[in-house]
Amino acid sequence: MTPDISVIIPTFRRPEGLHRAVTSILAQANPCGLTIELVVVDNDPEGSARDAVETLSRDAAMPVHYVHARDPGVANARNAGLAKATGEFIAFLDDDEEAPAAWLCEMLGEQRFHEADVVFGPVLARLPDDIRAHRAYYAEFFSREGPEESGVIDHYYGCGNSLVRRAALPDRDEVFSASRNDIGGEDDLLFAELKANGARFAWCAEAFVWEDPLMSRTRLGYTLRRAFAYGQGPSAACAAASPANLAGIVYWMMIGAGQFAVFGSLALVLWLTRAPHRARMLDKAIRGLGKLLWGGPFKLRFYGAAA
Repeated sequence: MTPDISVIIPTFRRPEGLHRAVTSILAQANPCGLTIELVVVDNDPEGSARDAVETLSRDAAMPVHYVHARDPGVANARNAGLAKATGEFIAFLDDDEEAPAAWLCEMLGEQRFHEADVVFGPVLARLPDDIRAHRAYYAEFFSREGPEESGVIDHYYGCGNSLVRRAALPDRDEVFSASRNDIGGEDDLLFAELKANGARFAWCAEAFVWEDPLMSRTRLGYTLRRAFAYGQGPSAACAAASPANLAGIVYWMMIGAGQFAVFGSLALVLWLTRAPHRARMLDKAIRGLGKLLWGGPFKLRFYGAAA
């Protein structure tokens, strides 16, 4: 029987986070009688997650599938999960996220109410107590905020904590572009394509998940590099269009130059005065710089390493 929902969790050498994520799916409340399957995609060439997944699946009340995607890359992992999943809907949860018991019911309820092709939900960062410097900035960086109330939206978010109607996905083997394996943004490309094809997006304010960022990521050296990569997104997307959107590239580079000049100047003042929100302003400046320096040697790798 075809399951109602396939939950896909890609993972790369994060045993503690994976254990929390998998356990949270196995503990989902199911008053609606949904049929659920779980697909864990191990993107470590050594297959380090196999034993843990097999142990967790022994007494599971739902089918649990282990998929070994040997070739590192975030798009490779997601595509391998989709190839195994058979559900009418695909739910994506990252291996540093934990879903409350009502997560799937909330997401599917919102989908059915609005007949949405994709539903997104909030992400709430949980930071260790000993992180004090720039704590508010890190909490905001690793969280996803959205409208206070659920409903149809005209934009998209990232893949973690999303529910996708499978029939809305492109009919091809490589749903997520392998060109984004190292740098990320494969979900942005997909959702931008779905939007161009007329997909309906919805926001479910009640369907939040927690995110537990690695300690190695709660530092400016990491978050500012990610901010730079996030900033590159609009310019790189215009360059990746067929044919390339040259006007769009110029537009976003001009926006980026302005953002870097304005926010960079403000960030300098805030750092000199040790103002509380100086990291947030520097983040905005770096995102502007990313729009300006978006290709070639400026592309950054984030995937294929445990940190």
